[in-house]
This record gives sequence, C-alpha cells and structure tokens, in this order.
Amino acid sequence: MGQSAEFGRFLKAMRARMSPEDAGLPETSGARRVPGLRREEIARLADVSTDYYTRLEQGRHIHPSRAVLESVARALRLDPSEHTHMMDLLEHCAESAKAPSPTPRVRPALRQLLDAVGEVPALLLGRRSDILGANRMAVLLFADFAAMPSAERNLTRWLILDPQARQLFRDWKTVAAEAAGSLRADIGRHPDDPQANQLVGELAVNSEHFRQWWAGHRVAARSAGTVRLHHPAVGDMELNFESLSLPEDPDQVLRVYSAKAGSPSDDALKLLGSFGAGTTTSEGLSARHVLGEGQPRFSEGA
Repeated sequence: MGQSAEFGRFLKAMRARMSPEDAGLPETSGARRVPGLRREEIARLADVSTDYYTRLEQGRHIHPSRAVLESVARALRLDPSEHTHMMDLLEHCAESAKAPSPTPRVRPALRQLLDAVGEVPALLLGRRSDILGANRMAVLLFADFAAMPSAERNLTRWLILDPQARQLFRDWKTVAAEAAGSLRADIGRHPDDPQANQLVGELAVNSEHFRQWWAGHRVAARSAGTVRLHHPAVGDMELNFESLSLPEDPDQVLRVYSAKAGSPSDDALKLLGSFGAGTTTSEGLSARHVLGEGQPRFSEGA
C-alpha cells in the first residue's frame, strides 16, 4: 500500500479529533454521525473545494501545491511535529516495500563520547529508537540492554512492553505515548521499513495502549524535556534530557540525561553511580557499552 493512503488516513485522523469549537465554527443542531469536523468544513477552512479535499483524504495520487498544504495544515490546527509528518508522508511516498535498512555502525568517536559522558546516563539511538549504545549510568538507571536479545534492544519497545519501565517512569503513559508518536514520525520519514512494520505489529499485539495511540495517528518529536522517575534503589528523580543530532550520522541521536546541580535528583544520580562504580565489562555495566554492532534489529526474528 502506497504512502498516499497513509497520508489520507493521517488527514482523516486529524479531522476526527477537531470540534466545531476548535475551528471557530458555530454549533450545528443535532448530533454528528461521526466524530470531528466534516470534510466540507475542513475544505471551507482551507479554502479548497470539498471534492479536492476528499481526494486528498482518500489518498489519491494528486500533487497539491505547497500553498494548499499550508492551508490544510492551518485548517487542521497541526502542530510543528504534525506538520512535518504530513510533509514527510508526501515527500517519501513509496510505491513498493523497501529492503531492510543496513546495519547501523557506531563510529569509534561515538564510543569514546559514551565513555566520556560517564557521570550521567547516555544512550545512542538509531532508527526506530533502536538502542545502539548505552553507558554504565544508563544501564544502572534503565536496564541492561546488552543482556537482551538483539531484537529487543529498542527504547520504544522497552518503554511500552517492559513492566520495569512502567514502574520506573512516574508519568509512564505520557512518556510511552510520546515514544509511540516518535516511532510514527520515523516511519513517515522511512516508509515501508520492514523492521519498523514488524515492531509496530509486535507492539499492537501486546499493548492496548499502543493500539489506541497508533490509531489516533499521534506524532511526537521532542528533542528535549523532563522525565520523572522512581528508581527502586535511589527513589524519586527528575531528570532533564537532551537529544543531540549527529550530522555525520543522520539516523543516530545521542540522548543524555542530567539533573540540576545540587538538587535531590543530582544526589540520587550520584548515589546510583556509586552502586556500579566497581563493575566490570563481564557484568554488563562497562562504561563503554556499545550494543548491536553487526547485529541488525530483528535479524533473528521477533
């Protein structure tokens, strides 16, 4: 199925979430048969014909101008992440399934950087939020990703399916929903990715929450923020995270977590680090903890 159909489903989902009040339209008498605005209402707000908007939403192979797309985006009240996703769905339109993506390689300089970021948790993430690397503090804070089968080394999968993650994140639903939204954004940039489709299928089978989030076409692309955690060893923490893009490796992101200096969370993070200060590589907690090199995700099945 081409990406044009996915583009149409996205528009429909965005229309369904809107109310007349959201769009500044007067209330109509009587109940609406379907949730959200009608096609003709969005078309009127976007200043296009109802027939043209209908063809857009049906995923027909037409070529809307940038001005039309901007008008539709304004009518649907798309936020920046949703707007980018809509454009990705058109730009990366695919006619047929692609081959699996090549195995990501972690450059030696990035291994050294993970070593250097030793006092705070750091993850190296690839496509689909695959976990390519984790330093010792990330293992202590989250999980020993290297001990997992290669098919399970994925941050979104861990967040949504692992009970440990549900207990660790105090705002688990928010964090997990954003991870699902980030996965959708990734798929918009890389349509018909077999590994991504397999991951989505696994999550949909095993998580009712994920099925609801996915059906709503939620898109999220936060590169920074705050997470609230309750770690079984050190208690409550509030950590900031920054996701740093790597120009030399456009499909890889370095995510670093830190606490405000002198705060209780900073003290808790230092205490956590002291627990693993004497660990060795054989215990799976070495400072240089690069994962998955030469082991593509889902290469062994999921």
